[in-house]
Amino acid sequence: MTNIFWNVASFVIALGILVIVHEFGHFTVARYFGVKIEKVSIGLGRSIFKKIGKDGTEYTLSIIPLGGYVQMLDSRVHKLKPKNYHVAFDKKTLWKRAMIVAAGPALNFVFAIFAYWLVFLVGIPAVKPIIGSVEPVSIAADAGLKSGMEIIAISDKRTEDWESVNVELISHVGNERVALTVRSMNEIDLKERKILDLSSWNFGAGEKSVMESLGFVPYMPKVLVTLLSVSKGGAGDKAGLRVGDTLLSINGLSIHHNWNRVVRMIELHPNQTLSLTIERDGEILKLALIPDGKKNNQGEIVGFAGIVPKIAEWPESHRFEQRYSAIQSILKSIEKTKQVFSLTIGILKKLIIGDIGLDNLSGPISIAQSAGVTAAYGFVYFLSFLALMSINLFVINLLPFPMLDGGHLLFLSIEAVIRRPLSENTQKIGHYIGGAIIFSLTIIAILNDLNRL
Repeated sequence: MTNIFWNVASFVIALGILVIVHEFGHFTVARYFGVKIEKVSIGLGRSIFKKIGKDGTEYTLSIIPLGGYVQMLDSRVHKLKPKNYHVAFDKKTLWKRAMIVAAGPALNFVFAIFAYWLVFLVGIPAVKPIIGSVEPVSIAADAGLKSGMEIIAISDKRTEDWESVNVELISHVGNERVALTVRSMNEIDLKERKILDLSSWNFGAGEKSVMESLGFVPYMPKVLVTLLSVSKGGAGDKAGLRVGDTLLSINGLSIHHNWNRVVRMIELHPNQTLSLTIERDGEILKLALIPDGKKNNQGEIVGFAGIVPKIAEWPESHRFEQRYSAIQSILKSIEKTKQVFSLTIGILKKLIIGDIGLDNLSGPISIAQSAGVTAAYGFVYFLSFLALMSINLFVINLLPFPMLDGGHLLFLSIEAVIRRPLSENTQKIGHYIGGAIIFSLTIIAILNDLNRL
């Protein structure tokens, strides 16, 4: 329950920040062009707080934290006297209206650059993308990837950390092949080019990670069999396990300091009693554990105990900190924003042409989980999440669907061509169609989220 509350709170804060940024863009440019602002709402639905500014603008905080809006004076909505036309949105020149509409998404893009600038300025711990193990029969093995190799570039784009590797690999979903530049840790000057044949690659939302679907996993420090945490109310907690306990055997079978054996035994025995032998403060104890049953991605019931092991320290040779000067951070943030923007556009394009299925769409539940995880990791990780979401909002809001800013810009583009605004009836039909598309995609995304739970 605490986890759910944390995720929801992080999601609300993240979305609130992004909505404020977006609406501030519309608000600022509208004000600059002399448009009268009637109301600014952060959130939708019933107002829970409001304040009237000196200029008569109503500032509102609404109960549903899933959007917001800037309501401007418009002669199509209110009957205005000719003397008030100069402050009405629809009476402004076409280019000014386009600037006001585009300002929201544009500020989201600028905010992403600013957020990444802060991330690189403050510094973020990172690990080098060194391969841990490779599946013998896999795309990675066929390409010649081996344990210990460091991935330094993908399609000639530099990859300093695993996040960069993940982003670049995802951008190649639907492609026939991808080129990786690698080097061995003991042969730093020797670089090799490996070609991964992606023609049989089947990566989807059910996969644990993009790397695993290709047949390799990142290097990880040794997982110990001493417990780092025990979920309150979980199977481990009910069995009497405590933080600091060291697991020795399950059902009489020695663990031999192998956490994978622990996981496997627990997964294979949902709702069945397991006999544990543990060491606690130098004393040997025996406990009975009954793993909870939980559905995995394949719909199978597997055991789950709610226990997390300690992990050994990362080797110094594998760790580094991405931290730069103020000027360098600007260049890095622009580069990072460009990379994520290209990835977002690429995935969107593949969704449209069918290279990626709609089952890859994520909804508010997945976003809330990501918000909670990054917020738990720390400030810079949460900032990175905000930057990523801000770029996504920029792209999504510019899609040519009525109800979105891109739809308004489409109407304005048509107006520029035909020299007159589209009829109100045509615009209403467009809004209905756009609304239906957005609603359908939202339902699909939510159903995908529920299937992943």
